[in-house]
Amino acid sequence: MFISNLEFMTGKNVTKHLGLVQGSSVRAKHAGRDIMAGIKNLFGGELTAYTELLTESREEATERMIEQAKAVGANAILNVRFSTSSITAGAAEIYVYGTAVILDGLD
Repeated sequence: MFISNLEFMTGKNVTKHLGLVQGSSVRAKHAGRDIMAGIKNLFGGELTAYTELLTESREEATERMIEQAKAVGANAILNVRFSTSSITAGAAEIYVYGTAVILDGLD
């Protein structure tokens, strides 16, 4: 599956638009890591527990978007965008969306 944040792929033609595809994931770290992140926040530095949280969420949301695109017969997703929002203390949602298309010349 070809995925791009561009609206088109140079040298390839969109032969069919299949519509919006999306995926989302909401994740939370356990309380122990949340407490450690709070302490780290006092002294500065990267909050690795939250970095991991967002990485895992982004990967899961992207996989869900890809599965949705495959289900409608796409071989590419263009104009991909990510959005992040806080759901509650220690939990975040990643939302990813794009346009499912069929591009000519992709194997």
